[in-house]
Amino acid sequence: MLASLDNQVVFKHAFTNKIVFERLIKDFYNIDITVNKIETEKKFLIKTAQVDITLDIYAETTDRRFVIEIQKIQYDYNFDRFLNYFITLLTEQQKTYKNYKIKKTVLGIAVLTRPYRFTKLTGEPILDNYMVIDFNPRDINDKLIKLNEHELKFINTNKKYNTNKLPSQIQDWINLFQRTIYKKESIKLNFNNKAIKKVSELINVDNIAPATLEKIKKESGRKKVLVLEYKAGKEKGIVQEKENSKKILKQAEEEKKQAEKEKKQAEAREKQAILKAEIYKLFFQGKSKEEISRNLEIKLSYGEQILTI
Repeated sequence: MLASLDNQVVFKHAFTNKIVFERLIKDFYNIDITVNKIETEKKFLIKTAQVDITLDIYAETTDRRFVIEIQKIQYDYNFDRFLNYFITLLTEQQKTYKNYKIKKTVLGIAVLTRPYRFTKLTGEPILDNYMVIDFNPRDINDKLIKLNEHELKFINTNKKYNTNKLPSQIQDWINLFQRTIYKKESIKLNFNNKAIKKVSELINVDNIAPATLEKIKKESGRKKVLVLEYKAGKEKGIVQEKENSKKILKQAEEEKKQAEKEKKQAEAREKQAILKAEIYKLFFQGKSKEEISRNLEIKLSYGEQILTI
């Protein structure tokens, strides 16, 4: 049985292998590389913002930097985090304010295993399982002007996004993720790809050391807790939202009643002012209090009260 690649421990166990790492870069970027050291939880501190960046898997050659990230359950699935991490590897190379030259090309792969929580600016859902961000300008005719080779690639291995017909070497990796996550034997793996075969060997539970298996179980348990906390928080949020809606509705009704009350009071004051004006008008015309009372159909005492003010 293959352990799930959306488990952080399994993911790092597989992709820190040199054969796997180098072939993954080959399949996604069509370049041949040789790396000596593959690091996990690589930290960078952006001094200007005091932001501590931690990368899942990191390696570099003499001319390139590489980052491979899998979306963690405790993070929101948005571009901002990946983009910040990626830009870190660019800006960190600027050692002085006098030199803005970026010496090493930065290439990244972001692996998402769950549905997106973000949408297009138009509000439309994103349905793509493969997307690319490059850092090159375009002319007025939308023609690409190639100034650098920095690229960040996104793949979403969630089965909801089997929409794009991808190059076979990239589809092979998506198949691998889906096979391990969804435990579907019907998803065939391309063992002609030595790296795919190597991953399958590395994450086969029969081949994993007991200590690593224990870490995998702990990570799996931690993730389940996070999922439950997220669901509980979401449910609590829904309840809270309903309560807030009730409060807002109640407040709106009270404000409406108050507005109606004030409107009636204003109408009463206006009516009273008109009545007073009529009383004074008739009084100055020489009408008696009794005549005023009869003409305006008001109590004699009310007319007298107005005229004595």
